[in-house]
Amino acid sequence: MNAAWQRLTLTRFVAPQWTRSSVMWRLKGLLKQWRQSSVLLAWGNEIAVALLSLVFMIAPFVPNGLTGMMIAACAAFWVLLTLSDDVLNPYRISPVHLVLGLFWVVAIAATALSPVKLAAATGLAKLTLYLFVFLIGERVLRSQRWRTLLVTIYLLTALVVTVEGWRQQIFGVEALATWNDPESTYAEALRVFSFLGNPNLLGAYLLPTIPLGICALFVWKRWGPKLLAAVMLFMNGACLYWTGSRGAWIGLVVALFVTLLLLLYWLLPRLPPFWRIWSFPIVFGGLAAIAIIGFVGVEPLRDRIMSIFAGREDSSNNYRINVWASVRKMIRAYPVLGIGPGNNAFNAIYPLYQLPGYSALSAYSIYLELLVEVGVVGFSCFLWFLLVLLHRGWAALQQLRDRPNQDVFWLIAALATVVGMLAHGAVDTVWYRPEIATLWWFMVALITSYATRPTEPLAS
Repeated sequence: MNAAWQRLTLTRFVAPQWTRSSVMWRLKGLLKQWRQSSVLLAWGNEIAVALLSLVFMIAPFVPNGLTGMMIAACAAFWVLLTLSDDVLNPYRISPVHLVLGLFWVVAIAATALSPVKLAAATGLAKLTLYLFVFLIGERVLRSQRWRTLLVTIYLLTALVVTVEGWRQQIFGVEALATWNDPESTYAEALRVFSFLGNPNLLGAYLLPTIPLGICALFVWKRWGPKLLAAVMLFMNGACLYWTGSRGAWIGLVVALFVTLLLLLYWLLPRLPPFWRIWSFPIVFGGLAAIAIIGFVGVEPLRDRIMSIFAGREDSSNNYRINVWASVRKMIRAYPVLGIGPGNNAFNAIYPLYQLPGYSALSAYSIYLELLVEVGVVGFSCFLWFLLVLLHRGWAALQQLRDRPNQDVFWLIAALATVVGMLAHGAVDTVWYRPEIATLWWFMVALITSYATRPTEPLAS
């Protein structure tokens, strides 16, 4: 059983054996002689960090096309850096890279066999650009310095977004669409959306700020930054609540639970005997008590939570259920490789299967969306990718737990964020928007940057 698990998670994967037989890998270092005389590429990692920083700084405020252009610049620069690398480090290839490469190949096959090839090709191009966010991010995030800098840039950008959300909550703002069930007690409630134009999108954007903000309290050394982290946590948490996004709330609860669970796991050997026994019951019992008090004492929160379980009696639930019914028909029609990646392909095929009056731009579930776009084959690859990613992250956390290493906290935050985003994604597809997709692949890159040691593969 253990051997099968190791094969499934690629635990014993050794990069040099793969690179010796890889034609593409031999292109690495092709331009290394030119790089030796290049003044610009002497600052290669710094430029890569600057480009990635710009992506995070502009994503919430500019049209998606401009964000795409910045990601394309990151992709081009990653290719240039890789072709001109001086030192060939075979351990830069990890199992996560391999499984994602397989998923990308499946997406290419889905595009080639798609009934709407041109529309699917657009989606494939977007997917490829997002994968480059992962590639360039994983390259620079191996440095503790760049990890902290990039996380800080995202948190500061998110704070600007949050301030606008607070302004909307305090002074009011006109809704851009009908986001509440008009027959519910929550019908007239204000849902903030800040610069992102949609409260569900804002909730998803702010979700990573909670695990990262908690871990920033440990990473940032001086009292000034720690106070800033605490202020960010309060403001971001309040703004996320004001979005009224039930999916984001679900993601937040899951992410918060995982964050505290992993923090306690890491801290446990360093705690006095009393806290080793009672820390878990006290912390999670306290959180449960706060949740119960909030549910009982805050009527709008209680109504919004209860609407999750209202089934078709809630208009938003009913809408999603009908969309999911149509999407299941699409999956049955294209079960193996789907219709091809991207919302353009979905928009071209969905009207053929939709119920009257229930138009949709997506499947309202990332899992159904993946099954529609890349079929059972691609969905299986994605699940394999998640398994490998989380296994490698957990193994890295176990290794760091036995060392006096304070660089573990961003790994904990990234693992919690990934799980939280997956929970949110079960009922929404804002995951595919550039503002959120860039954060998702940034978290994947952050975990992967920890998950491969420079001298040996991770132990099981």
